[in-house]
Amino acid sequence: MKALLVGADRLGNIPTTLENHGIKEYIHWTGRKKGMRKLDMPEDLDLVIVFYDFIEHNITDIIKSKAKQNQIPCIFSKRACSDLTMRLNNCKDCNLCKFPNN
Repeated sequence: MKALLVGADRLGNIPTTLENHGIKEYIHWTGRKKGMRKLDMPEDLDLVIVFYDFIEHNITDIIKSKAKQNQIPCIFSKRACSDLTMRLNNCKDCNLCKFPNN
């Protein structure tokens, strides 16, 4: 699976958490600068993860609408591995993406 991570200046242990949930590739946007509002979302994504406690507010709405437009599932999480794990575990049963059932 490939994910777009938006928010958080540093990822810390998040890549390990992602790998534990079957997300092998990711692209990271810090989401702090206004110029990021104009970035195009990559086409081959399976999931978008927004770290809402470390992001410029307007980018949240833009990412949400772009994900919806491209029919890519979007998860909103704090930048904490425990919260991300909880959100990813909740995502397993939704059947909207290619999320592996572990």
